[in-house]
Amino acid sequence: MSSTSCCLARSTTPDMWGSVIDCIEGAQTIAISGHTNPDGDALGSALGLGLSLRENFPSKKIVFLLADRAPVPRVYRFMVGSDMMVPAAEYHETPDLFISVDCPTLGRLADSAVVAKRSRGRVVIDHHPSREEFGDAAVRVVNAAATAVLVEELLEAAGYPRSPQIATCLLTGLVTDTGRFQYQNADPSAFACASRLVDAGAEPARIALEVYQSQRIEYLRLESIVMGRIKAIADGRVAYSYAYADDLASCGVSSDECDGLVDVVRSVQGSEVCLFLKENEPGVIRGNLRSKGSLDISYIASAHNGGGHAAAAGFTFYGTVEEALDTLLPELDELVTNARR
Repeated sequence: MSSTSCCLARSTTPDMWGSVIDCIEGAQTIAISGHTNPDGDALGSALGLGLSLRENFPSKKIVFLLADRAPVPRVYRFMVGSDMMVPAAEYHETPDLFISVDCPTLGRLADSAVVAKRSRGRVVIDHHPSREEFGDAAVRVVNAAATAVLVEELLEAAGYPRSPQIATCLLTGLVTDTGRFQYQNADPSAFACASRLVDAGAEPARIALEVYQSQRIEYLRLESIVMGRIKAIADGRVAYSYAYADDLASCGVSSDECDGLVDVVRSVQGSEVCLFLKENEPGVIRGNLRSKGSLDISYIASAHNGGGHAAAAGFTFYGTVEEALDTLLPELDELVTNARR
C-alpha cells in the first residue's frame, strides 16, 4: 500500500452517514452516552462527538451522559468536557435525539437505556457485533479499530469541527482501544485516523502521560498484588489473576482505576488468552478477557452477561471470585485446547 492510499484509509464512506447527519441536524436537544463501565473509547467518542456538535450547533442543547452513577475514571478526566458529564439517572428530560456510542445493546447502556427508550429518536455509532439494532439510524462497523475512528469519519463527512480538544478526545479512544496500537485491530485505517487527528492538533504525548504514566502509588501497590497472583493453566496458554474488593480498599484504589490490570496479565509470555477478575463488591465480579491471536473470546463473555470483540471483551459474573474461576477457567482451557486440535 502506498503512503498516499494509507493516509486515505477509511472504515466508512461519506454516504454511510447521511441518515445519522439528518437525525443530528433535525434535533434540538441531544443526549450522548457510551456504555456502562466506560473505557477510553466510550468516553473519548462521546466527548469528541459532543464537543464538536456543541461547537457546530451553539443553539442546540447537547448533554453528555454517564450510563452509571460512578465518576469518570481518573485517568480520563484530563479530556475536555469530562467534568460536564451527567449520570443518566439524574437526567430527566426527553431529548429529540439519543446517540449511543461504543455500545451494541440497550442492556449495556445501564441507566442511559431509560433515556434512550423515551427519546424521540435514536442513533447508534458502534464497532461491536450485535444481534439487535435499537437505533433509528445506525453505523456499525465491526472491523473498525475503535468507535472513535467512526466518530472522526462522521465529523469529516459532515464537515463538523475537529479542534485540538476534540481530536485529543478521539485519539484517546483510538489509543486505548488498540492498546497503544499493539492489538490486532491496529489496521491501516486506525493509523490513518491517528495521523489525521494529530494533524488536527491531538496531543499523543499528553494522552500517554495522563493514561499510562500517571499512576498513583496506591494503584501500583494493587498492581503488585495482582502480579503476585498470576497463574497459568493449559500449559501456559491461559494466564489469569484477580483482585478482591478488600484489596482495592486496603490499597486505597477505586474500581474505576483498574482498567489497566488486565494488560498486566496479558503480558505473560506464552499465553494466548488471559483473564482478569475484579470484585467490585461482594457477589459482583467484573471480568476482562483478552486474546493475543486468532482465538475468539467474545462468545465466552457474551455467555456471562457481557460482550465485546474477538480479542477483547468483558463481562459481569454474580458470585465469588473463586466461583468465577471455577466457571471461566474450564471454558478457556477448552478454547485453547480445541484450537490446537
